[in-house]
Order: sequence, then C-alpha cells, then structure tokens
Amino acid sequence: MRKHRETAVYTHGHHESVLRSHTWRTAANSAAYLLGALEPHMRILDIGCGPGTITADLAELVPDGHVTGVDLAEGILEQARATADARGLTNVDFAVADVHALDHPDDTFCVVHAHQVLQHVGDPVRALREMRRVTRPGGYVAVRDVDYAAMTWYPQVPGLDDWLDLYRRVARAAGGEPDAGRRLRSWALAAGFTDITATSGSWTYATDAEREWWSGLWADRTLASPYAEYAVAGGHATEEQLRAIARAWREWGKRHDGWFAVLHGEILCRKEA
Repeated sequence: MRKHRETAVYTHGHHESVLRSHTWRTAANSAAYLLGALEPHMRILDIGCGPGTITADLAELVPDGHVTGVDLAEGILEQARATADARGLTNVDFAVADVHALDHPDDTFCVVHAHQVLQHVGDPVRALREMRRVTRPGGYVAVRDVDYAAMTWYPQVPGLDDWLDLYRRVARAAGGEPDAGRRLRSWALAAGFTDITATSGSWTYATDAEREWWSGLWADRTLASPYAEYAVAGGHATEEQLRAIARAWREWGKRHDGWFAVLHGEILCRKEA
C-alpha cells in the first residue's frame, strides 16, 4: 500500500456552513464541462467527493459503469454513503484516499474527476500525475477549481475586500493555492498531459434567496469554521476583524441590487492511447 502524504491543511473543514455549499453542488452546476465525455459503461474515480452529491450524479450518468468516491477526511464519507443510499444507487462505493498517492493500479479508470481539490493540496502537479497514472489510455482527467482573485461582486460593501485578502492569505499559509483556476492548464502541462481542453465556468448569486444563502454561509464560515480558527491562530486576523467581515457579508446579502460571481478554471485532459 502506498504511503499517504498530506502536505496542505484543508482550511474549510466540514462545518455545517461549509456543507451548506458542498451539498448544493451537482454534476450539472459543477461538472458540466465533463458530461459530454461520459458514456454509460465508464468507471469513474471522484476525488475529494465530500458529501457525495456530485458522485451520486455521476453514478446515475453511468448506469452500466461504476463510480468510486474518495476523500482524505474519513468522517465525511458516512454522509456520502447516505447520499448514495437515499438515491438507491448500487454502482458506487466510497473510500479514504490521498490524491498524492492513490491506492489504485495504473490504468484503472475511464475518468478521474476532482472538483475544488487542487486548490487545497500541497503538490498539485504530483496530484495530477497520480490522477493520470490511474487513468486508462484514452480516458480523461477532469479538474475544476475556483479562482478567488477573479471573484467579483457588486456593490462594493466595505469589508468584502478584507474578506478576500484574508482568505487568500490563510489558504496560502495552509499550503494551498486559492487562485488555482488560472493555473490548472499550466499544472497539467507540467504533469505530462498534452491533450488539454481548458475552459471556464461560473456560479452567480443574484436573487434575494441566492444572496441570503451565499452571504449567510460565508458569514457563518468566517466565524465558526476551521477557517476562522486558522485565521486567528495563524495571526492573520483578530476575532473582532472576523466579526466585522461577517457583518459585511450579511450587509451585502440584504442589498437588493447585489450580485456575486465565482469564476472557475476547468481542464479536460485526455490520456494518450
């Protein structure tokens, strides 16, 4: 068995405010760039599966195939299994794994997928090499990651600039890269891929309900998640500064003219046959 290695800290953790976002994710809103490449018989590895909502969608899209969802955090896999069980899926399983050192033979999967993973790992090029290794010739590695520096919003409520600056500093101190989206193609080239389709996608929050949801989860995450603990313990912010940022989020959420866009980089890499 390969030795697992964790080289970065997952700053978000699995606080309820984080899972509010994670359980909202679907294959349609988070992996649309991949769906056209899927075929019913495919075997898929879903890395960083979290609570399993995207994993379950992928399993439904490959009814004659199989999906394995893996995550470094063993505790979240119980929720992922419950998600699959509630949907009556029998072609999916879950396991603990580290993307830097996957416990699978070479050329195992038709598709290896990772959503919002590489921004949190210590060595994204090594991770992509591992993903490539376990992909069959002619198969695909599909990766989508946010780019925090490219996030944009209106109106410019005082405090949200402070939030973005703080988050990027905390994420980098933990060993990650919050602006991963723009780097995906470069990382894939360094990992040995030559057939790379690079695209982008976005989430937009503009309705009253969307603003309330998005601002509320970030206000709560700023005060109560592991990210908040890392921010204070690392000397990046005081508790009062975190409270001010949370207030700014809630103020923005009440603005009827509010709009927030989250940009993602995407790569669909085909392994040479």
